[in-house]
Amino acid sequence: MTAALRVLPTPMSLPGHEILDQVRDFVARFSVFPSEHCAPMLALWYAHTWVADAFYTTPRLILSSPEPGSGKTRVLEIAQHLTKAAEMTAGGSAAALVRMVAAGPITVLMDEVDAVFGVGGSGNEDVRQMLNLGYKRSATIPKTKGDPASGFTVERLPIFAPVALAGLAGRMPDTITTRAITVHLRKRRHDEHVEPYRESKIVRQSEPIREALSAWATSVGDGLVEAEPEMPHGVDDRPAEIWEPLLAIADLAGGHWPETSRAACLHFVTAASAQPMSDGVRLLGDLRALFTSRGTDRISTVEILAVLRSMDEAPWGDMYGKPLNARALATELSVYGVKVTAFKNNGTTVKGYTVNGANGLADAWARYLPVEQHSTQEGVSCD
Repeated sequence: MTAALRVLPTPMSLPGHEILDQVRDFVARFSVFPSEHCAPMLALWYAHTWVADAFYTTPRLILSSPEPGSGKTRVLEIAQHLTKAAEMTAGGSAAALVRMVAAGPITVLMDEVDAVFGVGGSGNEDVRQMLNLGYKRSATIPKTKGDPASGFTVERLPIFAPVALAGLAGRMPDTITTRAITVHLRKRRHDEHVEPYRESKIVRQSEPIREALSAWATSVGDGLVEAEPEMPHGVDDRPAEIWEPLLAIADLAGGHWPETSRAACLHFVTAASAQPMSDGVRLLGDLRALFTSRGTDRISTVEILAVLRSMDEAPWGDMYGKPLNARALATELSVYGVKVTAFKNNGTTVKGYTVNGANGLADAWARYLPVEQHSTQEGVSCD
């Protein structure tokens, strides 16, 4: 077996790009990642925890896997030696987490989120809200203090803090994943090897790297406040907001990191866009295909349900144990501003859905679906 690399003390005067190289290499010793972009991204994420207050947002880090034993906890264990004021936790109430963050600075490393969020990311709405709001620096959660005798006052507790979450795939709410960089870990093959985790050795070897990272990041913190890093082509809106802190740090580090960070950004943003779509977006897409194939701008609910239920690869024939019905269809579409409309069909008034109009599908398609070359929105009459 190859001997473990010996980590030498890191001189505090090393330039940023060399310090980030050491963080990247240290992280890679203990995990088999699915992509070459993972270790550099983690190095930048760890660096941002030391200067999170310089930014308006702090991207959530998600470590996901389809099965236990895929290395999620190991990544968190290494992270606690390289991030600022790391607090390893497994679950906990929202009230306790809020108090911990408010007393910070702190980096929350939360393992076993399966115990926090159930299948489909449901459950524990208070924790979900706290993690969502704490993504931005201006967020607070109000808490009352006092008693009836002396009166109550409102205390506004800050909840802005870097957070890494580890759990099984499918257990994270969409509202969190859209604020996160996600690493989809897998079980190691028999021929893939990593160094064993020996805490005393890890503490000793990581300490000089941690100190150098802390000192360098803190020294450049003022230069990050007004940073506006250039985004790779096609990265905008929420993805740009997520990656801005990491790219800003990479630019100040210099060396290969400006290019390396943008390659990682494109990789993770592309991977995120390729993840399975929500049921709502899937429904919009299936409806657009149906309206396009019919060449009409209005179809009755009865006809729509008949077609949707007949799709072999779609979920509409078995939604939570029963076929999609008119009420469920209306509920799914209402969140996109689409509502049932009454119209004439062969001389009979029926209820259904239309493409155009204030309650039509066209606006939802334009906002939530990729542009289609020959969309129903073009060339369909409203007669």
